[in-house]
Amino acid sequence: MNTFRMSLSRRSLFALPLLASLPAVAQTETFPTKAIRIIVPFAPGGSGDITARLVGKYIEDKTGQPFVVENKPGANGIVGALSVKAAAPDGYTLMLATTSTNAANIHMYKNPGYDPEKDFTVVGIIGSSGAFLVVPADSPHKILDDLLIYARTNPGKLNFGYFNASSQVPAEVLGKRAGVEWQGVAYKAIGNAWTDLYSGAIQFMFVDLTAGRGQVVANKARPLALTLPARSPLYPDLPTLAESFPGFTSTGFLAIAVPKATPLPIQQRLNTLINEAITSPEINKRLTDEFALTARALSLEQCAQQDRDERAKWAEYVKIAKIEPQ
Repeated sequence: MNTFRMSLSRRSLFALPLLASLPAVAQTETFPTKAIRIIVPFAPGGSGDITARLVGKYIEDKTGQPFVVENKPGANGIVGALSVKAAAPDGYTLMLATTSTNAANIHMYKNPGYDPEKDFTVVGIIGSSGAFLVVPADSPHKILDDLLIYARTNPGKLNFGYFNASSQVPAEVLGKRAGVEWQGVAYKAIGNAWTDLYSGAIQFMFVDLTAGRGQVVANKARPLALTLPARSPLYPDLPTLAESFPGFTSTGFLAIAVPKATPLPIQQRLNTLINEAITSPEINKRLTDEFALTARALSLEQCAQQDRDERAKWAEYVKIAKIEPQ
């Protein structure tokens, strides 16, 4: 009898890992069972908002569950990030993670209220890209040299608009590299920055390729340069800043993150859904051809590595721009 009991006990112990994994497997297979909400920490109309809706529609169609985009702009993405940090780690509240929220803020603010490494996990990367330097279509500045010559002869008279790190830091770096003085004007929403650009309140701004393409194609804004390391096939005649200032590039990423404590099976399920979305022929073509994003499927480990790499890269950008943490 004792031998039988011992044998049964050992079998039970060996079975525990398998039994413990069953809920996680079931959780992965059934997720999601209700609406997923993604917090976009910037106003509608920006690249994050556009791509979050694109990927979200795919996930909604794939799973049959609503995918709700909620814009929570403010403080360079900090307001939205804090709301996701406080959310239940169950996979039903996501964050549109950006260069600002995950790479730059930790270097630009003394205490943003969150740590992107400790508080979030990136479960998918939508794509990476750069930015335009744009002026109004009726601007007297036809090429980059026009803008810089005017700035040198009229110190402090040019204003640039910014609404996130990707629009502020390149302008500050360019000013340092070119030896010119101009003033930055902060905006809560990209729409307000466009309005002031066209009214003349600001004379130029940096805007990522996704959010800026519509204005450029409509001939409302004139691009003078790109922040990419090399010219884009979409804009072969548009020079890069690196052609005038060797080594000067500024690139960022758009990703989707969850609170750190989200169960691994849910993270893996979201990673699969996001990768399926960005590699689907229709969406991948739009991301690549329309938004100039480099989109490719990445594992959770690869996502984590790119997230860390972006933080290191933007630490250097902020240092070069000589931006003092607020």
